[in-house]
Amino acid sequence: MFPVYRVERDCMLSVQGDITVGFEVSLPEIFTLSARDYEAFHQGWVRAMRLLPEHTVFHKQDWFVREAYGFKEVPGGDFLSVSSERFFSGRERLAHKCYVFLTKKPAGRKLSSSAFSNILRRSIVPKSVIDEQQLSDFLDAVGQFSRVLSDSGFVSLVRLDDDALAGTANQPGIIERYCFLLGENSPSMLRDIHLKGGISVGEKKVELFTLSDAEDLPAMCGSRINYDRYSTDRTKFSVGFASPLGLLLDCEHVYNQYIFIGDSSLSLKQLEAKRRRLQSLSAYSRENAVSRDAVNGFLNEAVTMQRLPVKAHFNVMAWSEDAAKQKELKNLVASAMAGMDVVCKTETDGAAQVWFAGVPGNQADFPMNDTFDTFAEQACCFLNLESNYRSSDSAFGLRLGDRLSGYPVHVDLSDEPIRLGYTDNRNKFVLGPSGSGKSFFTNHLMRSCFRGEAHVVIVDIGHSYRGLCEDAGGYYFTYSEENPIAFNPFYLVPGDVMDTEKKESIKTLLLALWKREGESYRQSEYVAVSNALNLYYAFLGRNPDVFPCFDSFYEFLMEEFLQVLEDGKVQERNFDIDNFLFVLNPYYKKGEFGYLLNARENLYLLHQPFIVFEIDSIKSHPILFPVVTLIIMDLYVSKMRKLKGIRKIMLIEESWKAIAKEGMAEYLKFLFKTVRKFFGEAIVVTQEVEDIISSPIVKAV
Repeated sequence: MFPVYRVERDCMLSVQGDITVGFEVSLPEIFTLSARDYEAFHQGWVRAMRLLPEHTVFHKQDWFVREAYGFKEVPGGDFLSVSSERFFSGRERLAHKCYVFLTKKPAGRKLSSSAFSNILRRSIVPKSVIDEQQLSDFLDAVGQFSRVLSDSGFVSLVRLDDDALAGTANQPGIIERYCFLLGENSPSMLRDIHLKGGISVGEKKVELFTLSDAEDLPAMCGSRINYDRYSTDRTKFSVGFASPLGLLLDCEHVYNQYIFIGDSSLSLKQLEAKRRRLQSLSAYSRENAVSRDAVNGFLNEAVTMQRLPVKAHFNVMAWSEDAAKQKELKNLVASAMAGMDVVCKTETDGAAQVWFAGVPGNQADFPMNDTFDTFAEQACCFLNLESNYRSSDSAFGLRLGDRLSGYPVHVDLSDEPIRLGYTDNRNKFVLGPSGSGKSFFTNHLMRSCFRGEAHVVIVDIGHSYRGLCEDAGGYYFTYSEENPIAFNPFYLVPGDVMDTEKKESIKTLLLALWKREGESYRQSEYVAVSNALNLYYAFLGRNPDVFPCFDSFYEFLMEEFLQVLEDGKVQERNFDIDNFLFVLNPYYKKGEFGYLLNARENLYLLHQPFIVFEIDSIKSHPILFPVVTLIIMDLYVSKMRKLKGIRKIMLIEESWKAIAKEGMAEYLKFLFKTVRKFFGEAIVVTQEVEDIISSPIVKAV
């Protein structure tokens, strides 16, 4: 009784002489295609279908089987990572696998029907012998079919070999999986198959729902439909036309899609004869007149628009081991078909024949009385076009949840979009109203980046990252009366050298502290400050017991540098040292801001991988805010240029509006334009889309 005679040369040969080639197909991820993409994808299927020779059966089989996420050991036993694994452990989703089988029927093969099927006969004798030329021609057409689909850019096809088709000693093949309804990674398991009173495979009760009659089909079909859950009055969210019978159908099932490509000229002749019969009978019945007009319209479209007439059949084979859920299957499938404007029909008498024809390699034995006439364009509308979200192979990224089931998916938002050609930089923005979970998401994103060995610098308002900073063992800079914010731009980590960039950043800071906002400095003043810095670090080299900080720099100016100026006879009009010392006096020891530039802890900023600047309480301070922004600028630019091969991330929370002014605005422009060249990324978080689209900084970059 079994229809597959042999599996060899990556083909299945039936006892009737039918040759079947199988492919595993990777479809686009659900909710990722636009309306235009769906139309282009649909046209790709139609073009590929036209390349198949006559007497070919196209069978697309989509499997949706539940799988549970398994707990994975976390190296190092990190508490949050282990907790995440425990949280997702056991979570289920519908795992999707898509297969395409192309079957070439030998010429003269007797068509099957519900009354004539090889499942009803006790012996089968092959009717023809397959020659090499026939096989070669068919494989050429199959190769063209595969190439056209792959060139569409939406799918990839992998030819199923002998082991994938017939299985091995330890792994079931697709034929065995279909017969016993096994998951992809399930072990081989023999189950009893009962066909009386319905189909049962072991403990699984199978329900078969068919689309085999044109009267049950929708009046209109297309490549896509609106998904109401994500659509609004103004925007329409698209999913594939057949998606309600795919991932959106929440039960274990197989969605079978058959398209039979016959002799088009013969099919048109048969329809012409049918039209003439209906014409002769139209006087006796209005139904005959309507049917005559329908057939006539079909023939006119086939001739004038060069359509490819085909026969088609679609069915959903759903099952469940739970008796209570078995009763819900029909309701689930009927509801899904209603979303496509299709009448659900439960197959009873012909269920065994339809099920048996779905065995890979036996597609040619499908009962043709369960098919309907249509064109390739309309038939391809009923193909399932989408698959599950797939985890990225990239080592860097974060864990997100599948929209449908919450199943964990590893996503790379930084490197993979560049590798795939979607963008040329890693910059991002996070947008959402208050309470939408921005801070929760960005905490997760930053922790994932930190775990991926990236250096993270965060500018925050609201203390959203204190806990994450403590968990990461990073530096947390914030201002309070009891514990004011403190830095030390003069300190050099052992091993670092005073390069030009470091000197320029300190000079910029000193000049900003000296001159009022908007007040320019003379070139002679710039040279004097530069000379003072050079002499100060030379002084530190001779006196290793002196701690580098603003206090020691100020004392150096009052003692050593004043003497240098007197000896060099520098005129006061070129550099007013008294004014310089007087203006900077508040930052020295007991001054009002003596704490600001004399920190003795949190000094390893360049090599500290996680740093948070919380500036909520100083964002309006005329003194502290400019100093802190300069420190931030210097820090991230230093990381960009000095940390070769290390990912650098700058996250600017709601504070970005506060810092996007004066000199900081130019820094942001520089940052967004150049950060990609240094293996870095800049991220902005905000509540209003207007903050993004109306920002002159964003427009400039």
